[in-house]
Formats: sequence, structure tokens, C-alpha cells
Amino acid sequence: MSDSPAEPGTVPLGPTPDEPVPAAGPVPHAPVPHASGPHAPGPPGAPAPWPAPSNGGEGEPRQRLHPLSPVLHGAKSLVVVIAGLSWSTLSRVGFGWFAAMVAVLALGATVLSVISWYNTGYHVVGRELRVYEGLLWRRTRAIPLERLQAVEVVRPLLAQLTGLAELRLEVVGGGKTEAPLAYLGVADAALLRGRLLALAGRVAQAPTPGGAAPAAVPGAAAPTAGAGRPLHAVRNQSLLISQLLTPQAFLLPFGLAFVVVQFLTAESWSFVAVASTVTAMAGVLLQPIRRVLDDWNFRLARDGGTLRVHNGLLETRAQTVPLERVQTVRATWPLLWRVNGWLRLRLEVAGYSVAEADDRNRPDRLLPVGDLPTATMIVAEVLSGVRLDALALSPPPHRTRWLHPLGRGAFGAGLFERVFATRSGRLTRQLVIVPYARIQSVRVVQGPVQRRLGLASVHADTAGGSGATAQDRDLAEAWALAAELNTRAHAARRTP
Repeated sequence: MSDSPAEPGTVPLGPTPDEPVPAAGPVPHAPVPHASGPHAPGPPGAPAPWPAPSNGGEGEPRQRLHPLSPVLHGAKSLVVVIAGLSWSTLSRVGFGWFAAMVAVLALGATVLSVISWYNTGYHVVGRELRVYEGLLWRRTRAIPLERLQAVEVVRPLLAQLTGLAELRLEVVGGGKTEAPLAYLGVADAALLRGRLLALAGRVAQAPTPGGAAPAAVPGAAAPTAGAGRPLHAVRNQSLLISQLLTPQAFLLPFGLAFVVVQFLTAESWSFVAVASTVTAMAGVLLQPIRRVLDDWNFRLARDGGTLRVHNGLLETRAQTVPLERVQTVRATWPLLWRVNGWLRLRLEVAGYSVAEADDRNRPDRLLPVGDLPTATMIVAEVLSGVRLDALALSPPPHRTRWLHPLGRGAFGAGLFERVFATRSGRLTRQLVIVPYARIQSVRVVQGPVQRRLGLASVHADTAGGSGATAQDRDLAEAWALAAELNTRAHAARRTP
């Protein structure tokens, strides 16, 4: 606490390391899906293994990615090449030379992709995943599996068409997604994902009869996608309607009309004009369409101490969320959704990259759209003993009407047996639930207007970086609330 209660303060909780990782110890190795020795043949269609290391001390031989990986990478490069060549280039050199330039550049990109594939490999050494890549500048990444949070199976559109998948690894403290292995066969990716999670202690890997790995079925879906006890599947119709009931959807006709008028009245038809018009139209259409594509066929399942999330249309994702690393649960009621009684649920998970450029990589989706009974059931699965529909919060003092003349009742806070909950928002209402064990620090903040009214806000910070905020509480109540949060957080951390 601070000596002067009128100044902002912080209630420290002492050292708050990351959640304890499983102790290093002998962990039975799962069967290697491709080979058990330097000359053992793999299943039909499996990536060809590299020879075993000459020193004989690194265990299993290195594995290459799927042979079609250079084709997919080359196709991506082709799109970039075509986009990089301007419209004016086509008009100057003609279609024939333009096509020849595209072909030469695409061939060069494919050759580079083949060389990169030939020099990229991976294998498991003890409790590490090692990834090797590079020709002139070789790089070796060793990822300790004890720090592994999740291995996500991602299938972009081209990977779906060719029966491939990509593995993306999330590591505690990583600045971005580590060691993406693109691409593997679907069955091979699922086997490797299960093995890595088993070695990391995240899931138990069931033995197979005779100790043999399951046979890879070409074109089969990843077996981990539907694993666990099903909790809920979002109806695609509800997802579409929910995106139509957003401000972006209502403004979409006006935005399209503006872009078309600007394009038709433009005096220049140069590449810059065309590109800017396409960019503007994409900006208008992208957000609601991307939400629908990302959350299409959204399915949620519970598998022991983890949640399994499967979603996506053009790019499918199978993500695993460890429940012990959930920091907050956030429920949001958009204004237009309240007619149907809908809300959405989001998670904040420690250990995932907050600086990831593509926020779709973060496993924050818990329920894209649903009603209150469904959300209550899901929250009870994530936070045991917590009922979303039974959280009665106390509003701030009456004098806060000077700060919130139209919506004082939209704000609230409450202490419950296991969690701290806060409510905020007038048009878009939001409820944030934080388990006491996840609170890293408590801050009491007082602005100049709050100081004149004798008010303060209490912030409960988490490892994920956001936490919950009880806004505009009475000053004495704010300091008492901060002290109580401090006490409960310490007690929750000492309780197994």
C-alpha cells in the first residue's frame, strides 16, 4: 500500500513466476511414426527420413517435411510475384512478356523453395524438438518441450486441397509462434502433435496394440480435431446473422457505394488507382467476412485439463487451450445482439504471443456467438464452480452520476468465492472474470476528476496483460477492495 491514500498505489503480490512446468524426468517415448532406425522404411507416402547422425548420440533420424511443401510455398510466392508486378508493367510489355516474367520469377521461387525443403529437417532429441534449416546460413532451433504450451494443426486452403497440414508451436515466453513445420501429411501432423504434447506432459498418449503407431490414412482428418467430450457446436446460421448485426454490416452498403463512386470518378486508371480502390473495398469487406470464415464450423470440446477448439472454413485450425493457463474469461453483449439475447466469450491465455501480427493464431475464442445458458455451461467448464448467470455485482456510488450520467448501472464489481468479476460498457456491455490465483498485482489508480469526487479505480492485473478493472469505487472501498484482492490472491496461490 501507499502511505498517502490519495495517490495511486500498487499492491504487490511478490514474485509471480509462470505456472510451474512439469518436472523433468523419465517420460516414456511414444512410437516414432516414420522410422525406428537409420534404415527402417516408413509407411507409404511418408516423408523420407534423413540418415541417422554419424555420432549416434542424437537418437532418431531427422525427418524432412512433405515433398509437396515446395509446391505450396511456390504457389504462395507466385501470388506475391503477380501482385508485385504493376498494372503499368502489363500495359507496357504486353501479355506475352508479362506471362514470361511471371513464369521465370515463379520458377525461381519454386527452386528456392525446393532447396529450402531439402535443407530443412526436424527430430525429437530427448525432451527437445530440434528444427534445422538454411543452406548458406544454417540455423538450428532447440525447443524444450517442458515449455511447450500447445501444438496447433493449421490447414490453409491449399493445404486442404493437397491433404497437408501445418504445425505451429506455442512456447512459454515466446515472442511469436515457434518453429512452424509447413507442411506435413495430416495423419503425420496429428501423430507428431500428440507425441510432442505427451512428452511435454500436456496430454496422456494412449499406447497402441503392439507398440506400433497408427497407420496413416491418406486424406483423413486429424484425429485430434474432434477428440475429447463435445461441449458445444455453433450453428453457422447464427454466426452469419450475428455478423449482419454489427456496425460494419450496416455501414457496408455506404462504404461500397463510396468506393465505387471514387473509382468511377477517378481521372487516372493507373496501378496506384486500381490498387488503392481494391484495398479500400477489401478494408470495407474484410472484417465481417473474416470473422465468418475464421469461426465457421466452430466446435468446442473438453479433454481432461484442456479445451479443444476446432474452427475455420478456408483455413481450419485445431487448437488446444490448457485450462491451468487461462487468465481471464470475458463475456461481451454487443448492442444489436441483445435483441436475440446473444453474447460472445473470449479467453486470455498466458504463454501465448501477445505480439503476434496475426491475432487469429491466439486461442482466445471460447464462444463466437451463443445464448446465456450456453455461455453459463461453458464458463462452468473453464472456471469450475463459477456460474455466469449468478454473478451479482454492486454498482459504484451514486455520485458517479457526474461521470456516467446515462449509464451508472452499467458498471459494477464483485468478490466471489473463487473469482473477481467486473462489469463495464454502455452500448457494448462487458463482463470480465479473473480467478484469484491468476492475479499478478493490484493497482489503485485515481485521476484528477476522481480525486475531487473521492473515487478511485482498482485494477487486477494478470500475466496476460489485461485483467479486470473496478471503475469509480469509493476511495475507502477501493483500498479495502485492493487489500482483499491481495489477500485472496496469496491464499489462492498457496492452495493446490
